[in-house]
Amino acid sequence: MSGTTKKAKKESKAGEERPDPATEAYLKGLALVRANPALDSLDADFCRGGCKVAPPNGWALVDSDGCVHVHPTRRAEPAEWAWVLAHCLLHLGFGHVPAATGRRVQPDAYELAARCVVVHRFQQTFPVGRPPEGLPAAFPGGDEETLVARWRRDGIPPEYRHCGTGGPAPDQVLEPWPLWYGPVKDWQEAFARALTRTVSAAMDVAAGRRDDIKGERVPQRPWERALSWFVSSYPLLGGIAAGMTIVADAELARAHDISVAAVNADLGEIYVNPLKRHTDEEWRFILGHEMLHAALRHGDRCGARDPYLFNVAADYVINGWLREMQIGEMPEGLLYDRELGGLSAEEVYDRIAADLRTRRRLATLRGKGRGDILGEPLGPVRDFVDLDEFYRRGLVQGFDLHQQQGERGYLPLGLVEEIRALSHPPVPWDAQLARWFDEFVPRPEPVRTYARPARRQASTPDIPRAGRSFPPEEVARCTFGVVLDTSGSMSRTMLGKALGAIASYAAARDVPAARVVFCDATPYDAGYLPVTEIATRVRVKGRGGTVLQPGVDLLRRADDFPAGAPLLIITDGACDVLRVTREHAYLLPQGGRLPFTARGPVFRVR
Repeated sequence: MSGTTKKAKKESKAGEERPDPATEAYLKGLALVRANPALDSLDADFCRGGCKVAPPNGWALVDSDGCVHVHPTRRAEPAEWAWVLAHCLLHLGFGHVPAATGRRVQPDAYELAARCVVVHRFQQTFPVGRPPEGLPAAFPGGDEETLVARWRRDGIPPEYRHCGTGGPAPDQVLEPWPLWYGPVKDWQEAFARALTRTVSAAMDVAAGRRDDIKGERVPQRPWERALSWFVSSYPLLGGIAAGMTIVADAELARAHDISVAAVNADLGEIYVNPLKRHTDEEWRFILGHEMLHAALRHGDRCGARDPYLFNVAADYVINGWLREMQIGEMPEGLLYDRELGGLSAEEVYDRIAADLRTRRRLATLRGKGRGDILGEPLGPVRDFVDLDEFYRRGLVQGFDLHQQQGERGYLPLGLVEEIRALSHPPVPWDAQLARWFDEFVPRPEPVRTYARPARRQASTPDIPRAGRSFPPEEVARCTFGVVLDTSGSMSRTMLGKALGAIASYAAARDVPAARVVFCDATPYDAGYLPVTEIATRVRVKGRGGTVLQPGVDLLRRADDFPAGAPLLIITDGACDVLRVTREHAYLLPQGGRLPFTARGPVFRVR
């Protein structure tokens, strides 16, 4: 080997960064702390490299902004670092350094010592890591206030004067909360919630409902057992239960004000608050309640009614059915009235809509004043092929199994009627639109005339053949108007489906042209367009607000538009109140609602 090669290898080894044992030990200790779900929930920051706030002769300190400042060169074992970091985080979780804005007053020596003693005692029963040498082995009893009052009177014992992680310096510092950090965090509440979840998981382990706290197996929580019961023992809702997902997240429930449970039929998810305690029988009732909301599509049946009041009306009906079917046990506080038995949700709505005093006292499983039928997803949309078909098939097949087992007498008559109605699916919107065209858009009647040769005339030059033609008066009579909402809230997908269907049906009926008016802030008259160009070459103008009445009035006053020609109004429902005096129909997206009672048919584009 040449001398040049040996020199290069020596320089390469000298340039390699060797791992710092102190840093490695600290990172291992930090990993032990983050493995604890209660401590990791505080979402604190850790500052070590070049930290100027860390105590010069101590281990670490924590400030009220949620940052643990660690001594950059201190050497210790990973278990000792884990104990030190947990000590600082527990000061946060116990509310010793609460976050707040404005001027802060630092705790005195008596308060610092008493709080460290309380944390020390907790760490003896909450083992994370190992305490460093030199700390007291035993600590006095009493809460913080008692210890502070005693030591103010008698003085702090020497062994407890500097028993924190800051050494001679304090290990707790209060700082004003920076406004750019956002809302002030409640460290104590976050730790309490996480500790509750950790203790619940530990109890599940002790009861044998799960293997370990990390959750490698699906925990058999009460709501999970209730859902499994529907799949295995109750065929009517078993098919629905098999396709539903339970989301048990305390933070999500708190963020969306879900007191007990709520359902999103579009996602096929039931959201439950895991902090609520109910028996297995009560959870069966709760899950059955939410599954019936989803299966019977109460969110889509609301129409122009008040969504919350219709939710309440459906709750009265569903809870009465569940009691008749003897599914579980109804929790306290749910809506139930024996006098409303046998009524539909629409009939119950008509009764409670007029009683404003009763309306203020009503509460669903989500809470007072909030419906448990969620209209907006709380997560990513799942890939269902056809939700209506999924819920319809699940209920109909479950009803068939229920009858085969001879348990027909447990089902309320109203529920049986709704399930039978679901077994006959509604006519698709495009088929309904085709029927509307057949009824209200006349087909032009051609006439035979020798003034126009037939298309087959070239094949028989010696034989005259009459051709087909449409008289001008027939062409003018067989048309229709399209008032198109071009506001920014309209979906291009919905526009494409609606215009494509209109063009295909009009072409099939030999309608030569349609009168098109675009409406947003003002109407734009596009004139008569060939039906083959409605869906392909229409250039949408505007994209402003949504005012449709001027467009309707424009066609009403137009001299070249027949008085008997019908109108098709395409909108998403976020429009003004319309007054249409001629035959008309509305095309809305699925779930869209008009702000008024429609006099013409409403076709919902899917």
